[in-house]
Amino acid sequence: MGDYQMKVMKFGGSSLKNAGDFQRVSEIVKDEKDKKIVVLSAVNGVTSTIQKHLDSGKNDEKEVKKLIHHLYGLHIRIVSEAINNQNNSRDVQIVIRKKLERLERLLYGVAYTEELTDRTRDLILSYGERLSVLILEGTLNAMDVRAKAFEADSIGIITDEDFGNATAILSKVTGNIQKAVLPLVQKNIVPIITGFFGCDSGGHVTTFGSNGSDYSASIAAHAVDASVVEIWKDVDGFMSADPCIVNDVHLIDSLSYGEAAELAYFGAKILHPRTAEPLLGKGIPIQIKNTYNPSGKGTEISKKGYERKEVVKSVSYSKDIAVIKIHGSGVGKKPGVLSEIVSYISSQKINIKSVVTSQTCINLLVDKKDLNRSYSLLASEKIKTVERVEKIRDVALIGVVGEGILSRHGIAARVFSVVADKGINVEMISAGASEVAYYFLVKERFLNPTITVIHEEFFG
Repeated sequence: MGDYQMKVMKFGGSSLKNAGDFQRVSEIVKDEKDKKIVVLSAVNGVTSTIQKHLDSGKNDEKEVKKLIHHLYGLHIRIVSEAINNQNNSRDVQIVIRKKLERLERLLYGVAYTEELTDRTRDLILSYGERLSVLILEGTLNAMDVRAKAFEADSIGIITDEDFGNATAILSKVTGNIQKAVLPLVQKNIVPIITGFFGCDSGGHVTTFGSNGSDYSASIAAHAVDASVVEIWKDVDGFMSADPCIVNDVHLIDSLSYGEAAELAYFGAKILHPRTAEPLLGKGIPIQIKNTYNPSGKGTEISKKGYERKEVVKSVSYSKDIAVIKIHGSGVGKKPGVLSEIVSYISSQKINIKSVVTSQTCINLLVDKKDLNRSYSLLASEKIKTVERVEKIRDVALIGVVGEGILSRHGIAARVFSVVADKGINVEMISAGASEVAYYFLVKERFLNPTITVIHEEFFG
């Protein structure tokens, strides 16, 4: 593979809003002297727009035409403004038109059959990245930076068959990526790979979920033994709390893989929760960088963590959480009841985030979008000893994250004391599942004061 430095640079949708952003990203890539591979997200908002169209149920001819018209106008406008070379611009516009014609046919197929499988959904959702890499390729080439766009399924980023939440099979991916991109890197050509998706062994497109391009970047880094993964966003890095809630937040300059994964799990949108997985064995660090502040320090995420004097590094949260309470005498101690409930819910493609049990109640934490379906499934299912099923929507999950949080005496007492002093009732607590985090539930209306008071306690 050679003895040169190699980095993977991933640019997210928040850095790809318009033509100016594509030129800015191109300048950052051009200025980077190390050998590099670029992984790209879709243009900002494109994947969510397609997702909303699919979820709306209004997938008739009129709506399909409207969506394609919108996507065509958006991308062609960026191409015409970002690519300062008429021939390059024309060539990219022709390929974009062909891609959108294919997408249009797929959407008509869904409209006519009135059927949308998970496999077809993932294929349709992959089109945002297929379009954006063409624009960046054209922009770089027009700036005299040789670049070549690649689609993840065409270069063999092989995954399992878990559509919507796929996992890369690294043993199969490594050789495929090396074969496709390393010869170009050695010739100083910048490979640009679509993020967010791969394909199963049958060639069917699979997606990695929201923020999945981060995971794509780590897959590529694992394959080429990169020295670092740079995740370029529109923020400087991880913060000690959400700046929309707390005024005097601090940039976190260093996190361990575990801390970053917990913060992502708790709702920090900066990173895909599984970004570190492909990097663990090789210890490849991640650097969060700001596209609009390239010289900023950012946050470095590495295998080796450190313990802050006050232990807590960040207070994060998620409002996309809900609780199913399953009541019944002895449900928590009768053999097989919990297993039956979890197996049944999981078989319906519903992810259970956490389980907390007592003798008379089993509490399941699920995504808020899955609440009504989970409730309906359990309420209609005959499960032994279950007497009543209850759903609770108005809660928020709060995570307090930091190396040493379990081993340092008195941290939990400080957290829950200041929350109690504020008159806020903690609904549910989980500690010990992670070595670097506590998490607990409060009513959603108490979210902001809870975050604020904990941040004041540990950051002054």
